[in-house]
Parts: sequence; C-alpha cells; structure tokens
Amino acid sequence: MISPDRGTYHCFGCGVGGDIFSFVQEMEGVDFKGALKILAEKAGVPIVYERKGERDATDRMFEALEEAARFFEGNLTPEHPARAYLTKRGLTEETISSFRLGWVSAEWRTLTTHLRDKKFTDKEIEAAGLAKRTEKGLYDRFRSRIIFPLCDPAGRVVGFSARIFAEKGEPPADAPKYLNSPETPLYRKSRLLYGYDRAKQNIRKLNFSILVEGQMDLITVHQAGWGNAVAVSGTALTHEHISLLMHFSENMVLALDADNAGIEAARRSAAAALAAGMDVKVAQLPAGSDPADFILKEGKDAWRASIREARHVVEFLLAALRERHTDDRAYAKAVRQTVLPFVAMIKSPIDRDHFIGIVADKLHVGEDAVRSELANGTWREQATPRTEAEKPAKKETMTLTPRLKQAFGIMLWQSSQKNPLFGKSELATLLKERAGDDAMRLFKALPEDQEEALRFAAERVFAHVPERSMKDEIESLFTLIARDRLERELRAAREELKEAEMSGDEKVQKRVFELCTILTNEIAKLDKRG
Repeated sequence: MISPDRGTYHCFGCGVGGDIFSFVQEMEGVDFKGALKILAEKAGVPIVYERKGERDATDRMFEALEEAARFFEGNLTPEHPARAYLTKRGLTEETISSFRLGWVSAEWRTLTTHLRDKKFTDKEIEAAGLAKRTEKGLYDRFRSRIIFPLCDPAGRVVGFSARIFAEKGEPPADAPKYLNSPETPLYRKSRLLYGYDRAKQNIRKLNFSILVEGQMDLITVHQAGWGNAVAVSGTALTHEHISLLMHFSENMVLALDADNAGIEAARRSAAAALAAGMDVKVAQLPAGSDPADFILKEGKDAWRASIREARHVVEFLLAALRERHTDDRAYAKAVRQTVLPFVAMIKSPIDRDHFIGIVADKLHVGEDAVRSELANGTWREQATPRTEAEKPAKKETMTLTPRLKQAFGIMLWQSSQKNPLFGKSELATLLKERAGDDAMRLFKALPEDQEEALRFAAERVFAHVPERSMKDEIESLFTLIARDRLERELRAAREELKEAEMSGDEKVQKRVFELCTILTNEIAKLDKRG
C-alpha cells in the first residue's frame, strides 16, 4: 500500500515499509546513494555535492573506478587493434561506446600512475581492486586486456571484467582468458548481473529475462534488440541474482553455450531458478555455438526464433537425453536421475501435473508410475542417499559475525534475568539447530570480558522492546543466522562442484549438484518465510 500524502509504503504481507528511498533500495538492491542517483535521474534533477572536500571511503572507491573506466575507454582509440577485433566480432561503434568498452596495455603501472596523478592514494587504488601490492609496490591488476566495466543496478561502475588481448604478438600462455575484479565492498560477484542496470525495465516490459554466460554474449544480444538479457560474471547463478530478476519477472530463458559445459551450467541455473519459483525455459542453439557467434553467423531473425521457440527446461532435458540415449531403458534411467528432480522443484501443482504427463508420454508409462517415483523419492541416485547429499560438502570456518554476537548477547542477557522471556537452554537449542555445533563452540569459547560487553549490548537494544515484538525480532535474527549457515554450505558445495568439473569426476558432480539444489531450495524457503 502506498500513501502519496505521507510519501511512504507498507507491505502487509512481509511487514516491510518505508519511504521512496528505502523502497528503491529494496527493489533495486542498491545503497542509499544508489537509490538517490536512480531517483534523481528519473526526476531530471542533478546531484550536486556542496562539500566537495568531504568524501567517505565508499565515495572515493566509486570515483576511482569511474576514473579507471574513463582511462580504459580513452585507450581504445579508433585505430587500435582491439577495436578492430571487437568490430570483427560484430559490435558497432555505437555499441562499443554505449557499453564503455576499453583497453589497457601490457605496462605494469599505467593505470596506477594515472590514478595517482588524479590524487588517489595507493590505499584507495588497492581497495577498489584496481591494483595488487607486492614488495616493490603496487602494480596494475589488468594488463594487456579488453576491458568491460561492471555496473551496479544504479549504473555505477563497481568493477571490471577483462579479456586477454595482446596489442602485438601472442599473450602469455598461462594468462587466463578472462580476469575479473576481486571481491570488494562495492563488487560482489554473487550479487552482480552484468547488464542488469540496462535490462531491468526491459525485463518488466517483456515479462521475462534472458540469461547468457559472458560479456560478449550479453552485448551482442542487446545490440540485436533484446535488452532484457543479463549475464553472470565469473560465478554460477545465485539466489541473490534470482531475487533481482524476480523483482521484474518470474519468467526466464536460458541461452547458454551449446556445449557440455553450457548444458551443465543450464541445469544448475535452472535448478536454482525453479527452486525459487521461476518458470524456466531453454533456448536451443547449434552444438558448439554461443549466443554471440550464433547471432553473428545466423543473424537477428534466427536468434529471435530460438528465443520464441525456447522450451521449458523439462522438455529441453527430455529431448537432449533422447539424443544421447537410443536405448529405451538407458533413456528411462537418465530421465529418472536428471529430469525428475526438476519436475519435483516445480512449485505449481498444475504445472507439475502437466510435466508429469509429458514425462510419462516420453517414457511410454502411466502418469501414476511417474507420480510414484516422485512421491517415493526413487529418482535420487541409490549411490548417494539423501542423508549424504544433505551434508555440507566442505566446511567453511565459522567466524564471530555481528548476528552471532547479537544472538550470544541475547542468550547471556536472558540467562541473567529473574523472569526471562527465553530460557538459556531454549535459546541454546535454537542456536544449535539454526547455526550448528560450530556456533556453540564459539559461544563457549567467549572470553569473560567479551561476554559482559555482549550482554550489555543486548540489554541496551532489547530491554524496552515489547514482549511480542522481541519474540518476532529474535525469531527473525535466528532465521538470518540459519540462512548464513546455508550460504556457507552452498559456497563450499559450489567450490567442490568446480573442482569436480575440472577433474571430470561425474559421480561427485551429480552428488554435489543435488546438494546445491537442496541448499538453494532451503534458502528460498527461508526467504519466502521471512
């Protein structure tokens, strides 16, 4: 509900409310200054800083990144070989300019020297992820590369992705093809979708998003007229990515590379999106082709046809498996292991029933047989039972986060009260259930002076909070702690999946893929409940 007179909003479903700035922050996933920038642009109002000498560290990082983007752009002159390469890949001059593509030489400190000349300190340059520090001082992170600026939802540069491109000769054999900015306070790859700042309104208008894999794919698709495309940048699709997309549409088309790695990436992305309640389709591209090459070779009309003819992920996988397995029995086994998990993830009972019928038809069995498989969970691999799949793949060391500190403080404060709202053992049980045994070990290892500080902090915050509100706030806190635990386990599982893919261990890939699906689903449930 929106109150124009007061300039506020309130959602009676989730209890969230605030003013126009907090609304944009929630919807766009930006900070206050990002919301201010978006609203100012919509209103046609310039933002003027009255006290130019006073900038906090975040402002300085944004300014350093913007200056770096201008520097890279200036290097990509009309006669430069990198520009000829981009033109050969099908990009127009207008597109190159619009996406602010750039280039940087193989020199060790050209950007660092430029930024120093612009009065940025070494600490600020390093904090922005633009340089690395060694015993000999700073040197540029990006060298001999085509540069793609990465922007947050407000359109501010927060990092870069860079493709190797030697101006003369061949690049070093050990140089990675693509190099991304490191994680910084401004750049979190699990939260950033390349092109999202441009695509979000088109996603709302067209009521679906297109997910591609790389920068060139994204830019080429936008140039072809499909401004609702976004790309993951150096990571798998995360629930934070999905949350951003679902602000504008619950429909998604996956258009990833048509090789084995691309199909596997499509499976993982589809699993995460389906678990969150999205409707997921897959565009069929020729084998060995990516969206950029496909558009360059076949043209815009062929691309348009592939998007319009995109099939639901269940139908896509059924067709892909049929091509691999001519034997009916082998096909049925592959469908049970690969396709039924996706059917089980579909939220809508009506949609699920529809795809049960399609699977039954492809296998030439009755729908009851498929329902029985789903109900009994027999589609899970016998070699990896559910109890094993639900275990974390690798443990990430738990640290004393602000949320855990608050939870510990509440436990200590409540245990010191004559008539506590919660008993210490009750809260300890809840903490162990939500955060795991590691949290209890951290709690027991707290020094006495820290215990006292945490107890007083909790008392100061909650002493005058009404009983009912306090129960709600504590439940919300412990739900967030549970989410943090699931996030850690999901990060560990994704790392194990990467290692398994590199080593070619298909058995581990399947087990950890199932684990990622379970963890993503659990996170989505918490988000929905919260």
